[in-house]
Amino acid sequence: MARGRRRHSASPPRHRRRWWYVGAAAVATAATVLIAYSVWTPSGTDGTRTTTAHQDTAARPAVSTSASLSPSPSPSHSASASPSPKATVSKKSTSPSKPTAKAVEPTTPTSTAPTGKRLITVVNRTPKTVWAVVTNTAVYPKGRRLAPGQSLSVTVANNWGGRIWGRTGCTSTAAGHCATGDCTSVCEGANPPTTLGEFTFDAYAGMDFYDVSMVDGSNLPMWINISHTTTTDPVSSSGCYKGVCTSDVDCPTAMRATSGGQVVGCKPPCAAFGGDTYCCRGAWAGRENCVPSKWPVDYTQVFKRAAPYAYSYAFDDGATMPCKGACYYKVTFGTTGS
Repeated sequence: MARGRRRHSASPPRHRRRWWYVGAAAVATAATVLIAYSVWTPSGTDGTRTTTAHQDTAARPAVSTSASLSPSPSPSHSASASPSPKATVSKKSTSPSKPTAKAVEPTTPTSTAPTGKRLITVVNRTPKTVWAVVTNTAVYPKGRRLAPGQSLSVTVANNWGGRIWGRTGCTSTAAGHCATGDCTSVCEGANPPTTLGEFTFDAYAGMDFYDVSMVDGSNLPMWINISHTTTTDPVSSSGCYKGVCTSDVDCPTAMRATSGGQVVGCKPPCAAFGGDTYCCRGAWAGRENCVPSKWPVDYTQVFKRAAPYAYSYAFDDGATMPCKGACYYKVTFGTTGS
């Protein structure tokens, strides 16, 4: 009976099993040879080499909206050249702890980014050549040359954080000295006066925080637009905010930065005049005491009139803007109507 049960079971006769094992071994051996010589790719791959973003080997520079991520974001800024992102902040003090993937710069401008990546586009609408810098990407630290009307696009990781600025008056290439926007010793930012775009992605509750900062003065007009989001863009595509549009800074003589006899930017009050009052030191230190309306002259308005959406001093918290989701960004150097 035992033999009868085996004969009528699902197992094949012994001689058939032997040939089945031989055939299976032959197929496995052939597959191993083919894979070894890259002739065949197993199911689940496309047979192509995948290129991933370069990992940043240096510490991520702090972003000016320093994110000590608490539910109510309120970054503050200091006039140093080394900012940091935040949600409830004291400005320019921290770097996000998440690892930062360097962007892979496309050879031509694009309008989309791969899943899990973000797109940043930088446009030069000024009448001068600008070397655009995007930290933690291939466009760093020297920058990419943009003639008037030119643009560039980079894709970055969803947890990217960094700064964008323009270098001007460079000697033939940005490898040498530029009149404005030269890197600090650690290249976390640029020497004043330099207008900065500052970003912290995925900072809190799926939101990014970003701003234009003139805390370190201004060398170029700049505004930022957002897309690929349900968040309403607070700045129009032409650079207007709450009815006031982007213009060149009307810089007082005492605050003008010059190079080769030419005005190249507008210094922040601390750099121009020094002292505890304008530098928010001593009795003027801190959010409660650093109050420009109490200064002998409120020089922050020099920058606010030119860019009403921008940080004009260290604690100008209303200038921090949020964007929900995997937002795309467009940074424009220029003025409304340029």
